[in-house]
Amino acid sequence: MTEGSIPYISAARVTVLGVQPGDPPFRIVEIDGEMVSTATSMTDVILTAASEGITIHDLDDPGEVRWVGGGRFHWGVH
Repeated sequence: MTEGSIPYISAARVTVLGVQPGDPPFRIVEIDGEMVSTATSMTDVILTAASEGITIHDLDDPGEVRWVGGGRFHWGVH
């Protein structure tokens, strides 16, 4: 394999960290490596990104959003 044939995968600008205990449970949202807010739902993630000028077209695209400690449907503490 040559260097020219290695696909480029960009890092997602939005990272959603694992669920934290709370009432309600929440997840920390980072943009470009900096914590910017907490979220209790997918809607919060989309709104946070939008407030930072980022449009998320596909929550399942790892190039747009990186989910750590569970995917977009994981919002409870187990």
